[in-house]
Amino acid sequence: MTKQRMRIKQTTSLEQRLAEHAERLRKQAKNVPLGSERKQLLSLIHQCEVASHMIDWLQSPGCHPSQD
Repeated sequence: MTKQRMRIKQTTSLEQRLAEHAERLRKQAKNVPLGSERKQLLSLIHQCEVASHMIDWLQSPGCHPSQD
């Protein structure tokens, strides 16, 4: 018997979800004292920002092959 994957219909774009997640992490990091936990939160924020920039780059007109 194979497991069924849960399918979720996303109502917001990936970029928007990444931005919201990064904002939640920023608020959380403000309340965490300096240390490894805060460093980990800041790393996650950076990952969200990088992913968002990659999406922008991949969606830019220069990334798509010309259709002749």
